[in-house]
Amino acid sequence: MSQPPSSICILRLSAIGDVCHAVAAVQAIQARYPNAAITWVIGKVEAMLLADLPGVEFVVFDKKQGKAAYQALKRTFKGRKFDVLLHMQVALRANLAARCIPAKVKIGFDRGRSKELHSLFINKRIAPQNEPHVLEGFQQFARTIGVECKTPTWHMPISAEHEQQATDLLASCNDRVFVISPAASKAARNWLAERYAAVAEHAAAQGFSVVITGGPTPLEQELAAAICKHAQCDITNLVGKTQLKVLLCVLKQASLVLAPDTGPAHMAVTVGTPVIGLYAHSNPKRTGPYLYQDYVVEVYHKNLLKQKGKTAQQLPWGVRVKGDDLMQQIQTQEVIEMFDHVVKAQKL
Repeated sequence: MSQPPSSICILRLSAIGDVCHAVAAVQAIQARYPNAAITWVIGKVEAMLLADLPGVEFVVFDKKQGKAAYQALKRTFKGRKFDVLLHMQVALRANLAARCIPAKVKIGFDRGRSKELHSLFINKRIAPQNEPHVLEGFQQFARTIGVECKTPTWHMPISAEHEQQATDLLASCNDRVFVISPAASKAARNWLAERYAAVAEHAAAQGFSVVITGGPTPLEQELAAAICKHAQCDITNLVGKTQLKVLLCVLKQASLVLAPDTGPAHMAVTVGTPVIGLYAHSNPKRTGPYLYQDYVVEVYHKNLLKQKGKTAQQLPWGVRVKGDDLMQQIQTQEVIEMFDHVVKAQKL
């Protein structure tokens, strides 16, 4: 930038994990340009988590409104023009949204990561990166406008009321809380209920209070019920009982979290709680819990080699593997051993 930007628009609509990654970049930008006005175009659910983020104006894009959502964007930004748009999402929905945001400079991804006509909606690109984590991709946008990015930090918008609600929900627990957030967005990415239950029993035997968290969907409710049925230990079931900010506080008050490739894993990272991630379909080096990638238990790489005949380094970065039974390859003992390792390493 030839001069400090006075107005910056962030475009990242979804998902929960990704907007958590983006917060670190946004707050690094705020530290570098404290006088810049920042507007973030974001999805409806994601806005519930980040509402009241200091110094950020949120404009909610509700994808369920269809064409009306784009018309609302145009109305919102009529008569405005940003110095720069950081277009952090390549999905077609986001690309069409970018067309509705007036900005002098529209920065998007490098050619290697561009898809779904992304290139048509930008006039500048971030520099390519070698095997970046999603979070590092967002940091590259900040670097492009002159921001130095080091180890990410987060200051999440939670209140004393949210903290107290979480404390009340955990009232029956001791000061060592092991949270299982078992459900991903797709059933194929979930581990088996009886294996989650076995890890819960192991944690309880080590003196941890075990808590299950999740949303109100039937999939999450059924998985939580199955875990509780299999487990021969006390479990506090909070599935469907927490709003996103209260869930964030529950994760903050936890000692350790176990989760597959799902938003709460990344929420936990933002509040400094160690995460054991379970990965089979996507590369944990790209989408794993950023500060705790050494705590991942994965079968991604062996399945990638089996399906593609090549390693992750030999293929386009971020290639996924397919299969409904891949998560079953993660063995209970592997996760228990990682649990013991993390407890010792983190002195929990």
